[in-house]
Amino acid sequence: MPSSSPKSTAVDAELRRLDVLLASAGLVRTPRGQAAARRAGLNLLRTPAEALHRPAPEPVVAANGVHWLAVPGWEKYRWLRAGFSTRKGGQSRAYTEGDAPGELNLGFTAEDPREVVLANRRLLAEAIAGSADLPLISLKQIHSGLVRRATAADAARALPLRADGHFTAEPGLLLAVQTADCIPILVADRKKKIISTFHAGWRGTVKRIVELGVGRLRMECGSRPEDLIAAIGPGAGPCCYAVGKEVIQEFTSQFAYAAELFHEVDNASPVRAQSPTFLNQRPPGHAPTGSLIHLDLIEANRRQLLDAGLKPRAVQIVGGCTNCRQDLFFSHRGSGGKAGRMMAVIGVVAEP
Repeated sequence: MPSSSPKSTAVDAELRRLDVLLASAGLVRTPRGQAAARRAGLNLLRTPAEALHRPAPEPVVAANGVHWLAVPGWEKYRWLRAGFSTRKGGQSRAYTEGDAPGELNLGFTAEDPREVVLANRRLLAEAIAGSADLPLISLKQIHSGLVRRATAADAARALPLRADGHFTAEPGLLLAVQTADCIPILVADRKKKIISTFHAGWRGTVKRIVELGVGRLRMECGSRPEDLIAAIGPGAGPCCYAVGKEVIQEFTSQFAYAAELFHEVDNASPVRAQSPTFLNQRPPGHAPTGSLIHLDLIEANRRQLLDAGLKPRAVQIVGGCTNCRQDLFFSHRGSGGKAGRMMAVIGVVAEP
């Protein structure tokens, strides 16, 4: 092993003295960029943000004006209805400017009247499932690893169940999760006609929400991993999802492949300079310029699906970064917290 240079030894000594000084004041130095990654045992190569960007597919435009993303190839399952909403094609005015068309906010946010959101949910059900009257079941999402079994009775609940995933074997229901940067995942058993959907932010991903969900399908429904298909929808992509020390430590403590989920990204890359919609809110401890560590939540959840037994060809990444494409998607981070909500929905209907 080569010995440390006198310069690096001196820097390390200065940093140790700084840490002691900060500790005496009850403070902790927060590493930045690559330094945070090295402390977590990662050795990352710098990657341009544009190289990590996954473009969004062209939306389907329904007869009622709703723009939504289909899962390629799933149309062959005539009993299955599934898709991911965008912000386009609804009645909401809460997040528009001037004479812009109404939008498809599907979350009960403080800015949007409840009756407008309910009307938007009916529009989405009509666009994706062919019937505005199909019961749509959502959750009170809490960034957990909780997965619930959904039944028709849940559609009539005054308050939704607290969880971040649900599944059902009952036909005639639409299961939904809401997102505005977090990752939505749809999973279906193509043989038993069992459906499920999951909401995976970084906390839910660390808690293995998708892996646990597939485990529930296997234990309670008898699903076989080789019969499962999955689709990962739009969310904050690795091009934009900068994270701090806490997130890096959580992932490296939980996943042996954590190094494959992080990228060092130059914050001053040309694509950021040209696009004001790239992430502009920094995690605590990060400077506004220089390199940042970005997390690929999409890949993290794809790996969980593979670890749960799904075949690589059975897992589709639909694409689209919510932060890059704020013209098409709602983004909580990109909007500074004032954003509507999109939905990933899946249901079983009678075959035509």
